[in-house]
Amino acid sequence: MRVAVTGTTGRLGREAVQLLSSRGIPTQCLLRHRIDSSVTPSISKGASSAQVASYLASLPGVTMVEGDVTDATSCKSLLQGCDAVLALHGPARPSPLQSLFRLLPESDPKHSRSVNYVAVQNLINAAKESTTCKRIVRVTGKGEDPFGFFSILINMLGHMAKAWNYEGEQLLRDSVIDYTIVRPGVMGRADVPSGKVLALVDNGRDLPVSAVTHSQIADLCVSCLDYPNTARSTLTAMNVEDGTGEETYAPLLAKVNADSKVFPKTLLEDHKRGARMGSAVLASVVAVLFTFALAAVKGVGSFLKTQL
Repeated sequence: MRVAVTGTTGRLGREAVQLLSSRGIPTQCLLRHRIDSSVTPSISKGASSAQVASYLASLPGVTMVEGDVTDATSCKSLLQGCDAVLALHGPARPSPLQSLFRLLPESDPKHSRSVNYVAVQNLINAAKESTTCKRIVRVTGKGEDPFGFFSILINMLGHMAKAWNYEGEQLLRDSVIDYTIVRPGVMGRADVPSGKVLALVDNGRDLPVSAVTHSQIADLCVSCLDYPNTARSTLTAMNVEDGTGEETYAPLLAKVNADSKVFPKTLLEDHKRGARMGSAVLASVVAVLFTFALAAVKGVGSFLKTQL
């Protein structure tokens, strides 16, 4: 097996690449820039993307492919000779003002539409043209609640990231390529307890939201490739109280079934309406706070005048 990886230097991508290398699986990684030989390789906390890329390139069985996931030609080059691709890329976090005032056009390569939707289509097309690539594992997040608080917040502050993630999922479901969609909990915490804490459900079902680690989700993505029954499935991965889950994903993956749920074809307009509602509420709150602040300043000014 040879596996392609996007989002290589991200927190999740680097974990997956290290895991693949440790298991002796040849890996092709998409990288936007060439390896800088003058950079000291490092994977430590605080290391730059260039340092992480240099470190990963030095691992056994790892090959770097220069390009960008939003470029169709780059995706074709990446998938050459690969049996599967782990699509672990995501948009860079924009400034809140840039997102709120829509200063970045949807056609920009950094926009969530380009990264979460166009890039997924590029990978699907590249897989179709490939004679070897039969599986795409894509990490997203639940996007079927357009009017939920967190969906509205993320869409407002992240160039509609939730909306375009869901639309990207639908591209996979509508394609002929076998997919596994992974919806993880809140990634980032390193203090999640080990033990029998792993939980996994299929068919896009929900689990109580919890913190998960990047290493756990990387392990899940790589392990999915060993289970043919996970093809065309949507998985939710969370952590539960120790003793109520599993210690590894193996027994959970063995029980996974393909999607039977009828997912909404598109939720884009609902997501956009939710974001507009959120923006209106935010604007109203800011206006009220500004009015109170202005009144307070005037009150203080009047008080000072009476004391002089």
